[in-house]
Amino acid sequence: MRKFLFRSMESVCVSLLLLALRVVSAQLEDVIIDRYSIPTHCSREVRVGDYVRYHYNGTFTDGRKFDSSLDKGYPIVVQVGVDSKVIPGLDKGVEGMCVNEWRKITVPSHLAYGVLGAGELIPPDSTLVFDVHLLDLWNKADTVEIRVLHRPQKCKRAVMDSDFVRYHYNGSLLVGTVFGSSHDLNSTYDTYVGQGSLIRGVEQGILGMCVGERRSITIPPFLAYDKNGYGTKIPPYATVMFDVLLVDVFNVKDDVMIEVEEIPRPCRRRAALGDFIRYHYNGSFQDGTLFDSSYSHNGTFDTFVGVGRVIAGMDKALLGVCVGERRRATVPPHVGYGETGSGELIPGSAVLIYDLHIIDIHNPEDGVDVKVTYKPSECNVTSDVNDVIMYRYNCSLLDGTRLYTSDDYPEAPGVTLGQGKLISGLDEGLRGMCVSEKREITVPPHLAHGSAGASGVPGSAVLLFELELVDVQKGVPEGFLFIWLQDSPDPLFAAMDMNHDRQVSLEEFVVFIEHQVAEGRGRIRPGTDRDVVIKEMFKNQDRNTDGRITEDELNVTESKHDEL
Repeated sequence: MRKFLFRSMESVCVSLLLLALRVVSAQLEDVIIDRYSIPTHCSREVRVGDYVRYHYNGTFTDGRKFDSSLDKGYPIVVQVGVDSKVIPGLDKGVEGMCVNEWRKITVPSHLAYGVLGAGELIPPDSTLVFDVHLLDLWNKADTVEIRVLHRPQKCKRAVMDSDFVRYHYNGSLLVGTVFGSSHDLNSTYDTYVGQGSLIRGVEQGILGMCVGERRSITIPPFLAYDKNGYGTKIPPYATVMFDVLLVDVFNVKDDVMIEVEEIPRPCRRRAALGDFIRYHYNGSFQDGTLFDSSYSHNGTFDTFVGVGRVIAGMDKALLGVCVGERRRATVPPHVGYGETGSGELIPGSAVLIYDLHIIDIHNPEDGVDVKVTYKPSECNVTSDVNDVIMYRYNCSLLDGTRLYTSDDYPEAPGVTLGQGKLISGLDEGLRGMCVSEKREITVPPHLAHGSAGASGVPGSAVLLFELELVDVQKGVPEGFLFIWLQDSPDPLFAAMDMNHDRQVSLEEFVVFIEHQVAEGRGRIRPGTDRDVVIKEMFKNQDRNTDGRITEDELNVTESKHDEL
């Protein structure tokens, strides 16, 4: 093709003469165009001054081939109506063509090589036939063409210079030939914007994009790979098209972004450095793809705050949260999982979005928090260690989840305080109460069921109890059946020996103890049958087990059961 497309000065002069003759004589033939394959969509047509890239086959009217770009392995690139590389008839024949159109262009001799021909290749007065396939079309005045295919309704930030982006793309030539796709690689394309790592057209095309936005970006060659092309798939002077889906964007100057979506009123406490926190989360990427969720694990995520047990961004996001709060934390990769990501779950340089629901917060130094919600005006007796009490309760987690309640039983339960029958925090919270007093107590897990939890109670759970004291029977120290509240009678044996026979029977002993209790001088251990307790006391004093207590037996002190 070069042999006849690049004309000698002589042939140029002849052509100009022929062109002048054509103007003078309207009877000269014109180019004949057969558009035998036209694309359905044609965004623009070739005009004079445009640059085109096309393949051709050149034949004589009898079908003999004299030249072909296909045989040479590369298409021709010319500026229509300006470049002297081609004959006028071929230049004229491609005007009005669409990319991917096929034409048969019949060029009469006076618009080809005229009466002189072209050496031995083209005889004089030859009509030439060109089969042309237009591959590309651009103009130096062209800019990057952007078509927004989809844009999300909410766009919190758009791509700017110096941002780092992650996006998927399909790359193709104007004729539809795909030269590359990130989807085939199962990975996004990740790079900085405005630092020369992208061709200029792509950088211009993705500026202003939102995460989730999809654009079609058409880039003329001089803003793409220009005369060099790229590899074997992108030829020189090729217009390229990128179908881009933005997956992620952040800047190295970004910090954790927090959006509070719901906060309880009042806020019981805010998480501080060193606190232990239990929370639910949904973790997703910026495009909305869920990568993990505590709900799918059927349990909260439990950790200390601010001590490096979680990624730095999450540590920061958890500071200051309230129990029951819902917040969204956007964590850039430099305070997330960085350039390496985390296994197959989280790709490198990924911005992470966590939707958090805070279940409870405590500190290992916390004690029982007691809030009195009702106290009677008169209060003569308060509960204490060793007392037998009856109480009502509701127990729940801090998020309001009910765990258990005394309403499930026909009567209020009873228990002896300080005997290890209750979790230590509840036992402590029930002390010092008046009958009919009501309290709310908050019990941290180390004073409740600990990290292991219990049946129906999750590990490391803070418990909230609503309490009402129904009854209290003052108790005696552990290991004792009876204690003196005042000084005992002196002499004691004489007071017990009612018939003065120098021995005390069981009947005398029962009457004596009952009298001391009735007069408020002594107290029997509550919570058990009084007769059984008194008999046990008598048995402890009747050391020789003869059914009588003597003065000598009463005065011997060698057992913890010597209540008297």
